[in-house]
Amino acid sequence: MTTITVEATIAAPLAAVWDAWNTPEDIKQWNAASDDWHTTRSQVDLRVGGTFSSRMEAKNGSMGFDFAGTYTKVVEHALIECAFGGRVLVVEFISGSDGVTVRETFDAESTYPIEQQRGGWQSILNNFKTHVESRHRLAAGRTTSAP
Repeated sequence: MTTITVEATIAAPLAAVWDAWNTPEDIKQWNAASDDWHTTRSQVDLRVGGTFSSRMEAKNGSMGFDFAGTYTKVVEHALIECAFGGRVLVVEFISGSDGVTVRETFDAESTYPIEQQRGGWQSILNNFKTHVESRHRLAAGRTTSAP
């Protein structure tokens, strides 16, 4: 089976990146590959054997699907592995001088071309980056005292 890897570096603390990745209310804000889609519900039971599910739908109501699976390995602030639809996803959280690199490696499926899958997953990851960085900037602004 072919694997695909996408990644993005997020300019925010590791704890903020981890929390936004694993909090249902956050997931509903960033989990879409394009502006005409959204996530209407999300559930996370972040533990080995726990499950996750996100309902992704076209905003016009024409179609939707559930992205769901089971966590197979969880290392807090470092790694999440899960199984979904007979495939595997590995998400790494790598701290560096520029922030946290989130790297997703997943088994490709056979319905859509590899580049389309890579593009969709990268778009979602880019939305995640934008969400976390804008939230982090707002939080940093609230903690800075005015002269």
